[in-house]
Amino acid sequence: MTDRTIRQAVTDELGFDPSIDSANIGVAVDEGIVTLTGHVATYAERYAAEKATRKVRGVRGVVEEIEVRLVGEPPPRDEDLAHRAVRMLDWNVWVPKGAIQVNVRDGLVTLTGKVEWQYQKAEAHAAVNRLPGILGLVDLIEVSPRASATDVRLKIEAALKRNAQVEAQAIHVDVVGDTVTLTGKVHAWNERGAAERAAWSASGVRAVEDRIQVT
Repeated sequence: MTDRTIRQAVTDELGFDPSIDSANIGVAVDEGIVTLTGHVATYAERYAAEKATRKVRGVRGVVEEIEVRLVGEPPPRDEDLAHRAVRMLDWNVWVPKGAIQVNVRDGLVTLTGKVEWQYQKAEAHAAVNRLPGILGLVDLIEVSPRASATDVRLKIEAALKRNAQVEAQAIHVDVVGDTVTLTGKVHAWNERGAAERAAWSASGVRAVEDRIQVT
């Protein structure tokens, strides 16, 4: 697949996603590496643009340089953003109450703390990601280990076999401590993403090294 074809596919995907105003987003592709530039009105749009790009077949990497330019009302104070972020976390039933700490500086939100499951980390990220007025989000939440390496590997392999998007036999899972390494080859970026999500779904996983090749 050529860079020109990938660029057109990414442009079409950005235009297709209703959560993204792609009018001011630029797309460049070099050897399968996509660079996104321009500006959007919210951080949620910026995040959605990167996520949509990674779904496109042939994309091997994404460099995200989109700027968030708030429009309309003046930007909220850092103190107000911090209070809103804490409330959003408290309202989310999947996030353990009091487990996540919030720091805000110049519109950039940083999340720290520890949870037991990756989905709890993802829920916390998603809850704050949608807050209007934030300019960026740094997710430093840790996932505490709770299971043996063998248990983690077996659960991930079982999850891969259940997933219709993934050819499980093409992916090798290796677990050392709380780190999962995925190797093998798949035919599309979304297959690689599905395999990575399966790895994160196991309790105690704190890091996933995704070395799966998209061919």
